[in-house]
Amino acid sequence: QVQLEESGGGSVKTGGSLRLSCKLTMSTYDRACVGWFRQVPGNKREGVASIYRMAGTRYADSVKGRFTISQDESITTVYLQMDSLKPDDTAMYYCAVGWIGSLHDYDFNHWGQGIQVTVSS
Repeated sequence: QVQLEESGGGSVKTGGSLRLSCKLTMSTYDRACVGWFRQVPGNKREGVASIYRMAGTRYADSVKGRFTISQDESITTVYLQMDSLKPDDTAMYYCAVGWIGSLHDYDFNHWGQGIQVTVSS
């Protein structure tokens, strides 16, 4: 069984920073690819970043250079550091787990409840 719990969302002004956390509970941490996705109502879900011990990290072009995904040493928590935030980053952010290195939502099997990030101008 896989459980994911997101935290760290909120509201910031343009140029600000937030750090999202995804606390994982599962039996096989070292084989998991953990991704962050975001969705605005009416739009498709977008892959933001993913981390996979066997294949490294992936980022959407829209966040490269501004967002950083990382894991703690125990691999039980994945972070998304978001800097230089823009109003276009406003969305519900979801943490997800899959078993191959990917940034496509269809490759992820387990999803968190989501957490809101709002960036105002």
